[in-house]
Amino acid sequence: MKAMRFHEFGSSEVLRYEDVDRPVPGTGQVLVRVAATSFNPVDDHIRAGVLAEMIPITLPYVPGIDLAGTVAELGADVTGPEAGDRIVAMLPLDSAGGAAEYVLAPAESLAPAPRTIELVDAAALPLTGLAAWQTAFDLAELKPGQTVLVNGAGGAVGSLVVQLAVDAGAHVTAVDAPRHADRLRGYGADRVVGPLDLAAGPAAVGGPFQAVVNHVRVSPEQLAQLTHYVADGGIAASTAGPIPEDPARGVRSASLWVRSDGAQLSELVAKVDAGRLQLHVADHRPVAELAAVHEDAGAGRLPGKTVVLAP
Repeated sequence: MKAMRFHEFGSSEVLRYEDVDRPVPGTGQVLVRVAATSFNPVDDHIRAGVLAEMIPITLPYVPGIDLAGTVAELGADVTGPEAGDRIVAMLPLDSAGGAAEYVLAPAESLAPAPRTIELVDAAALPLTGLAAWQTAFDLAELKPGQTVLVNGAGGAVGSLVVQLAVDAGAHVTAVDAPRHADRLRGYGADRVVGPLDLAAGPAAVGGPFQAVVNHVRVSPEQLAQLTHYVADGGIAASTAGPIPEDPARGVRSASLWVRSDGAQLSELVAKVDAGRLQLHVADHRPVAELAAVHEDAGAGRLPGKTVVLAP
């Protein structure tokens, strides 16, 4: 079968499209015929080797953490999925493998694919959806009626956090560039504002807020300023560096390390099928062009969430 792999860490040039053996499912594993994966920034970090200590991987490595596809074969002791089922999953970061014709996935990571969208577009859901769910509910513990500031609301994760927060009954202020404004209003955000002027303070955007969710990589000094946007007793949740706590005001902080969770992914799929969660796919590229996708991402040219189509 064909797969995109890298044999050493480095720039996008280390990615090679080559023939590899088709994997065989072991105990608790499912062999999936890949329809698509997608690009996530962490793919770039893993390939470059900057996460080698945090995420030890075995080389050669097939990137692609997101998975949408069809069950091809079951390993021993697998119950639930059946051959022919359309599924989605977040693959383990240390093994990944979505940029290939076939991939092995832990059975517990699988969820039925959404029925209301194309299977390839469902590859945009797993990692970003789980990151959004875990940030909104596991970390920020959003509840109906709360006020929430989502910084970086137009991005792949931020867009889903906005929708999950609105769906949960929170009052959302979405912050991002003006080009995202119409889409964010369409998701139900109460207020949409341009990039934060941190020096202006929380009152300038209707704060402080009971929860601040940050997806924008800024300096530690700017992260510290975000603490002022959290109301007394509130929480700051971030996927882009830790926001300092303020114990005197009861302000807590939490940072995300996303994990695969088939049950949570099933909840996300149900929201997609119910029309309560929309995926914004900016582009589709063939897996043979994955090196160019990585290069475009590194140069800031990627238009948004990019789905990578299997051979």
